[in-house]
Amino acid sequence: MPIRKLAAANLKNQRVLMRADFNVPMKNGKITDDGRILAALPTIKLLLENSNKIILLAHLGRPKGEVKPELSLAPIAERLAQLLEINVKLVTDLTMDFADEKVVLLENVRFDSRETSKVASDRMELAKTWVPLAESYVSDGFGVVHREQASVTEIAKLLPSFAGLLIEKENVAFERVLLNPQRPYAVIMGGSKVSDKLKVIENLLPKVNKLLVGGGMTYTFLAAQGYSVGKSLLEEEMIESVKKLLQRAVEMNIEILLPVDVVVAKEISPEVDTEVKLISEISSDEMGLDIGPATIRLYQAALADAKTVVWNGPMGVFELEAFSGGTRAIAETLSTLSAYTVIGGGDSAAAIRKFQMAEESFSHISTGGGASLELLEGKELPGLRVLEENE
Repeated sequence: MPIRKLAAANLKNQRVLMRADFNVPMKNGKITDDGRILAALPTIKLLLENSNKIILLAHLGRPKGEVKPELSLAPIAERLAQLLEINVKLVTDLTMDFADEKVVLLENVRFDSRETSKVASDRMELAKTWVPLAESYVSDGFGVVHREQASVTEIAKLLPSFAGLLIEKENVAFERVLLNPQRPYAVIMGGSKVSDKLKVIENLLPKVNKLLVGGGMTYTFLAAQGYSVGKSLLEEEMIESVKKLLQRAVEMNIEILLPVDVVVAKEISPEVDTEVKLISEISSDEMGLDIGPATIRLYQAALADAKTVVWNGPMGVFELEAFSGGTRAIAETLSTLSAYTVIGGGDSAAAIRKFQMAEESFSHISTGGGASLELLEGKELPGLRVLEENE
């Protein structure tokens, strides 16, 4: 369903409430990755160019309805001010005077328990407190559109509402890979748990030509094929589901590629001794923590002719150098393909930034891990539904 787009709305000289996703990683009060802030800038700049005043709504962390100073958006306001080269006032109380400011940022919306309440009337009550502040609402926090929250769904029902440039971009990318993918179509699925990704795999399996598996979920797949996986991450309760999935893929003539070798160690540690072993050689006291070089070559060959690739989840414990080779190799391979490549947010996007790879080497890097997963599962997202043209 088409959504109402900011680009077509032509908002000018208005006060605009804008939901952004500024839930950035922090360490010792400092932002360690400002990717989500950067992603909001095109919409903010477009609104400013059209002489609008912007009141930003955002959250940080999970304060659970309590005011927690360590989760204040003050560092976000400071970084925004640097990037926009204008003053960005942090508003902690709606009675504060900010009428003359071009851009203000309301303090963490999750300091109020009504923001995430399961009771719609509570969320609506909070949303109504923001209505007098603006004439229009722009939704541009893709990382939260899979949630019913006051600043995402309720406020969109109270003001003329539009999708910002980021949400429009995300929507276009996922529609392309879900509804109209060019073939051959490959999906790379990593991450730690099969249980987190099984619904995604089940939804995508009829659509793809190849499914490449990596990360911690590998070992539940290998166990389903009868391999011993030592101390590797294993979801025993998922083995039967994986067996059914593998059988279904055979019946549908869908190729599922699993690792043939892995990097093993006896513990997860930066200094630990590592070894590359075939999947049939994993000892009882070892755990697989990355895909091995033969698997990398196998996967690179499988991706060579792809016209569409979706990648969600790392190939190993990429945060540690000893186990980052597989994830790095997949990222580098995708960056060289002429295919339409979508990186499904979360750890995959974090890995690309960790490896300092040029983001323009990929067709689309999603800013929403949970939202992108739910779209890939085939779910309808409430934060997008309220922006549909017939609403």
